[in-house]
Amino acid sequence: MRLRLSAALFASTLAVTAPVLAQDASPTPRDFCADRPGKGTPTCILDQGRWQVELGLFDAARQTDGATKTETWDAGDLFVRYGLTGLTELQLGLTTWNRERTIDRASGVRDTVEGVGDLSLGLRHSLKNPDGSGLSAAISGFVTAPTGARAIRADGFEGGIILPVSIPLNDDWSLSLSPEVGWVSNAGGDGRHAAYTMVAGVGRGFGQLDLGAELWVSRDDDPVEATTQSTFDLTAVWSPPSLPDAQLDFGLNFGLNDDSPDVEFGVGVARRF
Repeated sequence: MRLRLSAALFASTLAVTAPVLAQDASPTPRDFCADRPGKGTPTCILDQGRWQVELGLFDAARQTDGATKTETWDAGDLFVRYGLTGLTELQLGLTTWNRERTIDRASGVRDTVEGVGDLSLGLRHSLKNPDGSGLSAAISGFVTAPTGARAIRADGFEGGIILPVSIPLNDDWSLSLSPEVGWVSNAGGDGRHAAYTMVAGVGRGFGQLDLGAELWVSRDDDPVEATTQSTFDLTAVWSPPSLPDAQLDFGLNFGLNDDSPDVEFGVGVARRF
């Protein structure tokens, strides 16, 4: 009788404590996933309570038309992410140094502006598969405040909404889509207008190396002069085996029309904590 009672008590104790133990067990961390280096937006969300810092070490671009040549350099393009929940993350972005030089091709006169860029704040929420695996989707919104240097900053608050989707094509290749609608300042300095962007990309992993290609198209309906930019971008990401929560990345972009930079190159790093 005592033996049966002890066994029943032990079984009851297990039934009560098992769910608690299961809740206390640490879930398996999600695979490392960074926003860099492409222009597309990933669908992945950081684990709750995890931080990730992504930094553009150096970025340079050149654009030439019949009248001018423009050269742009960025350094310290900072992007910080924090997992608020298992489905939502907070994002903070800031370019710590930006320099733009415009050269008049006829007279040779140069005009240079430089300084800190604007501050952006955003949220990304997963709609399906927050680890970014399989068919996954998310919604992302951001607001940019005109906190940068006077010659560089926007003329007011700007923002946008992005709906990234990732579609597996087979065991090796994946397709990513990032449609975006933005609200940006008019070039004349008064009022706002809409801008539309689409990024379509494919990617494949080769061991420690991930390679990707993207097509980026952006339509800016500025009332002064509407423009459409388009680039073809190549990306490469190396994840060292000794640092599974880090990456070194490279990007090389080629302009496809006169309104786009002729060529752009960037290198950066990312680290999860």
